[in-house]
Amino acid sequence: MFRAHGSSWHASTVRDTGARRQDVALTGVDGGHYAPEPAISEGKPTPIVAPAQAVPVTASPPPSELHFSDAPAVDEVPGPKSRRLRERQRAVESSAVLYPTEVPLAFREGRGATIEDVDGNRYLDFFAGISVLNVGHANPYVTEAVTEQAERLPHTLDFPTEARLDLVEKLEAIAPGGLAGDSRVVFGGPTGSDAVEGSIKLAKQYTGNRGMIAFYGGFHGETSGAFSLSADGKYKRDYTPLLAEVEHAPYPYPFRQNCGPEEAVERSLETVKTLLGDRYGAMPNPAGVWVEPIQGEGGIVVPPAGFLTGLRDLCDEHDVPLIVDEIQAGMGRTGEWWASDHFDVTPDAITVAKGIGNGHPLSATVYREGMDTWGPGGHTGTFRGYNVAMRAALRSIEYIEAHDLLDHATDLGSYIRKRLARVDSPLLAEVRGMGLFVGAELVDADGETSSEVASAVRQRCMERGVLVWGGGRDDNVVRLLPPLVMTREQAETGLDIVCDAVENVTAHRVDGY
Repeated sequence: MFRAHGSSWHASTVRDTGARRQDVALTGVDGGHYAPEPAISEGKPTPIVAPAQAVPVTASPPPSELHFSDAPAVDEVPGPKSRRLRERQRAVESSAVLYPTEVPLAFREGRGATIEDVDGNRYLDFFAGISVLNVGHANPYVTEAVTEQAERLPHTLDFPTEARLDLVEKLEAIAPGGLAGDSRVVFGGPTGSDAVEGSIKLAKQYTGNRGMIAFYGGFHGETSGAFSLSADGKYKRDYTPLLAEVEHAPYPYPFRQNCGPEEAVERSLETVKTLLGDRYGAMPNPAGVWVEPIQGEGGIVVPPAGFLTGLRDLCDEHDVPLIVDEIQAGMGRTGEWWASDHFDVTPDAITVAKGIGNGHPLSATVYREGMDTWGPGGHTGTFRGYNVAMRAALRSIEYIEAHDLLDHATDLGSYIRKRLARVDSPLLAEVRGMGLFVGAELVDADGETSSEVASAVRQRCMERGVLVWGGGRDDNVVRLLPPLVMTREQAETGLDIVCDAVENVTAHRVDGY
């Protein structure tokens, strides 16, 4: 079976950044200056300046200077040192360790969109720690702030600090749609699962109800409540029972549903409508609807137009909060601060993690002010006051603004999807995504979803110095999630390797040589 390639629609919008960008010196990703930059002493970023001081932000160095210049450059992969460290890991660490089972490398240093293993091999990183390192490995503008904060005051529970409040105010300023200027922020523990757990408690506290609606193919984390919302039985079956009163509806996925986008949307919304309102099939006490605006672990599934707006309408009709999981797709990855911005939808709450701290553990739930009904202690956690990660988060946002990385993600993502879509292979069934959130769905010679084909493509990419990762309901999707600081030249080099890998696997599996 061969399906025509296609990338999902992208609503081009003009961002009204107002004062947030007026005081920022803009430097292009590939080094071109849009405005003069102040001189930087000894090549180091300027000291931390609180946003309240109206001093121009100089987020140096520019993205073009962040990387190992010679990547990719590989010899033996994996090399002997990586193999030894992997054996050492297997001897002492849990069998639950996942990523080295397919990428058997041990890393030593990362810079920008490049990373070096312990054997000296250098790779282009199209993985970014699963959408975590949005402004790149070891970004000096971030690490300078991290070092300063760690030396001064790392941890304060939820006592007010400048690091904490500067970030809260920034998150409110960039919140999606009507949440901007009308929101509250609650920090959780260090992971996205913690943010989801916080959103569950928030919705239950606000509504007084217990029922929850989520979607097939969705992934929301691996703590008990987040697991309950996730829909992948292969991960959940050993840990049941989980939370009761959770129902799942189909997520519109035309490729897998063998239908057009309008029908896929209709199927999904009709199910949700039944759960919310049909007196014979309704959930009696819905506390909220949880949805990924673009499914990440599910395979970079972009819903057709009308899905999120229809979901918003149903939630409004039944007075049920809409909670949008922006953990993978948020923080600029899709070319907007939040993936929901592409669909002109204002959630009642969003969950935020991964890219917010650029590798420093932090999560948060941002929600409309009217939902702020819990009292002191309604949601607590030891690491709700990790000032180091909060300062890293603010610096990451500033860096994205200073270097216009939202527009860059849009442009570079469009290039990546177009390059992939031109690959002439019956094994490449669909290319989709928004911004630098890209998925390539692979099938076998019979048109069936194939994890083996996807694994072979990822393996060949690694051996030639490009790191990509898998996803999808059958692990048959190659995901490309590079840091937003990746340059056009790096993307072209990486796509040469990725496209060649698809063609090479095709030649062996279809043509038989």
